[in-house]
Order: sequence, then C-alpha cells, then structure tokens
Amino acid sequence: MVHILSEQNSIFNQFVAELRDVTIQKDSMRFRRNLERMGEIMSYEISKTLEYHTKETTTPLGIAETSHLTDQPVIATILRAGLPMHIGVLNYFDRAQNAFISAYRRHHKDNTFDIHVEYVSSPNIDDKVLILCDPMIATGGSIVLAYKAILAKGTPKHVHIISAISSREGVDYVKANLPTKNFTIWCGAIDEELTAHSYIVPGLGDAGDLAFGEKI
Repeated sequence: MVHILSEQNSIFNQFVAELRDVTIQKDSMRFRRNLERMGEIMSYEISKTLEYHTKETTTPLGIAETSHLTDQPVIATILRAGLPMHIGVLNYFDRAQNAFISAYRRHHKDNTFDIHVEYVSSPNIDDKVLILCDPMIATGGSIVLAYKAILAKGTPKHVHIISAISSREGVDYVKANLPTKNFTIWCGAIDEELTAHSYIVPGLGDAGDLAFGEKI
C-alpha cells in the first residue's frame, strides 16, 4: 500500500513546498526542521496502524483507562540524508530502538553508478515493526539494498518506508523488488520524472547536501 500525504489538504503540504523552494532551501536549519516535521506527521499516521493495549493510569483524582503501544517499533535510517526524518520519528516513538545504515552511490566515469551498503548498526528486528527513513526514493535501489542488509538482524513483521519526495519509477521498483509483502510506503509527494542520471524532477535537489552541506 502507498500513502501520498500531499494528496489531501493539510499543513503537511506547506512543509513539502518549503522543502522544494530554492530560496527557503538556503536555510539548512529550516530544511532539516521541515524534514523532521514530516517525520513527525508520518509517525502519527503510522501510529494508527499499530497494536495497543489498555492500562490503568493513576491521576491526582482517580484511575483512568489509557491506551498504550503494545510494542515499540525499530527506527532505521539510511545515512546521512535520513537523519532529520529519523529525529522526527524518534520524537514521537521516543522509546523506540534505532538502526543506522550507511549506503552511497559510487559513480563511474561513464556517468553510471552502483549503490553500496557499507555499514549496518541495528538491534534485533525479529517480529518487530520497522520504520525505514529515506527522504528521497529516486531509483528505489537504496531502500531495497538497505532492507536486504538489515535482514541480517532479523525479519520484521511489517515495514513502513517513509520518504519526503519519491519518483514514480522508484516507488514501483520498491514495490516489485522489496523481499517482503508486509510493507507500506508513506510519501510526501510522488513526482513522475526521473532523469537519466537518476534525479527526481521537479524533486528538491540533494537532500543530504541541503541538510548538512555539500560533500566532495
């Protein structure tokens, strides 16, 4: 299942617009905060799909029955661009365990590239809900490789993939190639064009560079 949050009118669309805006992008702190806020909103939506149980909570005047998460999810992020969204998710699932995956594009002289996963730090994810953060799903290759890499730490019962901006081609690739049927994709927006160099159009540019500065 794919959810596109910008298809409904809400304040969420302002955050999408600001992420894309070349003038507002000059403020890297605001760029990071907008990604963080998108992670928070997506977390709230994901929370509606999770399992809960009822507990008694003591108030100053009595006892109230309250609803609590049965199990905390594991939050996983593809470094470095995914960190602001990760913080947004962690703001809401503040008792969750965390995983980090280092993946990058290795470019070749013929303008092609391969995606490589270098490092995975993760708790056991067996039978857990996994939330995988990546602000841009361009080709979809990074998400699929990152998920395959984290399977060394167990098999989750459900995967929620969250992304600020995705390409249609990338989403279709993830749907066709992710090695599980138990997943949901949450996108801020889906753009139809992916260039020959695998950049999303209109997209927003390089999320990692905009959040943390250019790399060499």
